[in-house]
Amino acid sequence: MKPWPDFDSNGDLPVDVYEATLEETIERFGGGTLQRRLVAQRLRRIYSLAVSTGQLARFIIFGSFVTSKSAPNDIDIFMIMKDTFDLNQESGEAAIIFYHRPAQNWEGASIFWIRQMAAIGGAEEAVKDWQVKRDGSRRGIVEVIAND
Repeated sequence: MKPWPDFDSNGDLPVDVYEATLEETIERFGGGTLQRRLVAQRLRRIYSLAVSTGQLARFIIFGSFVTSKSAPNDIDIFMIMKDTFDLNQESGEAAIIFYHRPAQNWEGASIFWIRQMAAIGGAEEAVKDWQVKRDGSRRGIVEVIAND
């Protein structure tokens, strides 16, 4: 992985999609404060549950965890699942992450997901859309990639 850039004047990553392994992401953003370490633990768990489905195509992290904010409230995630993903086949803990409110309550995460075929304009456009903040400005986001 290339070195992480400095945060911009708003405390965000410069606009781009940064690819990193889960470990690289946690190393960069999961330390410094107790709150960041707790959120990093949540991230690790959620990623593991998503991978356990065998249907994860893309895993994107956006929001305060990938900023300079010292105490992010939660972890914001967007997942693209393979077209063969069938939520009815998921049970237990893995199923929770595919329901927004339970994921927020149980995992401390705002999780959004779609199947690849639902990505209007394709997966790349769907990922780039998560760079847009509520105020219309753009920020950098992180895509977790496999270790291989």
